[in-house]
Amino acid sequence: MQVRRGFLKLASGFAAAGLVLAVAGAAPPAEVRAETPFASLMGTWSGSGQVQLANGSTESLKCRAYYTPRESGNSLGLAIRCASPSNKIELRANLTFQGGRISGSWEERTYNATGEVTGQVSGNRFSLSIVGGGFQGSMSVSTTGSNQSVMITTQGIGLKGVNISLSKG
Repeated sequence: MQVRRGFLKLASGFAAAGLVLAVAGAAPPAEVRAETPFASLMGTWSGSGQVQLANGSTESLKCRAYYTPRESGNSLGLAIRCASPSNKIELRANLTFQGGRISGSWEERTYNATGEVTGQVSGNRFSLSIVGGGFQGSMSVSTTGSNQSVMITTQGIGLKGVNISLSKG
C-alpha cells in the first residue's frame, strides 16, 4: 500500500509540474503561443518510462497527457493518466506563468491527494518543486520539438524517482 501510495504521489507531482498536455487538435490562443513557455506543451502527448521504488525495484509506466490553455494566456490546465502493472493514476493541475515564475496546484483524483507547485523556466526546461500529500520532490521537464523528457525525484515516500519520455501527437 505504501509503494502504491508513493507511486501515486510521485506521479501527482509529475502532473502538477505542468507537464503534461492539451486536447488533440486544439490550437492555443495567440497569447499562449507568443508569450508563455506553455506554448511548447500544448497538445496530446504519450509515452513510457520507469518508476524506481525505494527498495530498488522498478516498474514500467505508460502515460497519456493533455495540456489545455485557460482563460488567460498565462494559465495552463493539464490532465495526465499513467498506468503501471500495479497502479492507475489520474492527475490534474492548474498552472500560472507570471514574472518568469510558475506556480499552481495539483490533485490526484483516484487517491484524493493535493499540493502546490512552484518553479521557473529556463529556455526549454521547467524546474519545479512539488509539495503536498506527505512528500516533497523536484521535477525537471525538457521539451525539444515533439519530444519531452520528465525526471522526478522525491523524498518522504516509497519512491526514488520517475523518468518518462513523451512524444507529441
